[in-house]
Amino acid sequence: QVQLVESGGGLVQAGGSLRLSCAASGRTFGSYVMGWFRQAPGKEREFVAAIGRSDSSTYYATSVKGRFTISRDSAKNTVYLQMNSLKPEDTAVYYCAANYRASVYSTSSDVYADWGQGTQVTVSS
Repeated sequence: QVQLVESGGGLVQAGGSLRLSCAASGRTFGSYVMGWFRQAPGKEREFVAAIGRSDSSTYYATSVKGRFTISRDSAKNTVYLQMNSLKPEDTAVYYCAANYRASVYSTSSDVYADWGQGTQVTVSS
């Protein structure tokens, strides 16, 4: 089991940037896939990005590819989501999560076992 704590959310104007952080504790950091999901009001939780185990392969939702970058710092047991060129439709609560059994290309939230509490991102137009 992994404990996850997100930070870095906030209010930003369209076109701006934010960097989210997810600090992990518990299991060996490089032994699981880490993902970011988001949930907007009235909508289902959706996959945003994932990063692999020690090889750090990455995968992105089409809606964020080219604008968002996921990375991990093993020395700090932290995963980041750099979000650039933000749009109002990126407004949501963002969650990080740990996936112990499926590949980085699995986008279903069902394969992610442990979740953080979420951090709000609001993009104004």
